[in-house]
Amino acid sequence: MTIDPSDIDRLTPPELVTLEEPPASKPACIEFLLDVAVEAGRVEDRERALADLRRREEEATTGVGFGIGIPHAKTPAVTRPSVVFGRSEAGIDFDAMDDEPAHLLFMLVVPEEGGEEHLEILSSLSRALVHEEVRTSLRDAETVEAVRDALREALE
Repeated sequence: MTIDPSDIDRLTPPELVTLEEPPASKPACIEFLLDVAVEAGRVEDRERALADLRRREEEATTGVGFGIGIPHAKTPAVTRPSVVFGRSEAGIDFDAMDDEPAHLLFMLVVPEEGGEEHLEILSSLSRALVHEEVRTSLRDAETVEAVRDALREALE
């Protein structure tokens, strides 16, 4: 099973897309993205979610290459899967294997019991983001809705 374009409304509603430049360090960027989810009411316990995201970062980098960072965690701090989108003009060192800074950022938090959906979301995003035209559409999108449209198109 994979996620499809209609899942964007559930996983990434408009309030989970930010066009504001995030902080330049990976730890501060992760907190910035988490705060977007907190403000949107998608995280019930910020400190627990942050601890779980940090723990996941310690296991292995979430800088996947191609200018993409996907910090993610399963955590009891959330009740429903959420994908926060952000982007950085300057780029952020996410310790990617290709040593390229991350410009496109996707923070994924899912309930602790959401293991299969967690993997489905990661897999679907990864398959879509390998395409240069998808990354370009996301970098060039000028509005929140344009970002969401680009994500829907990428998942078709």
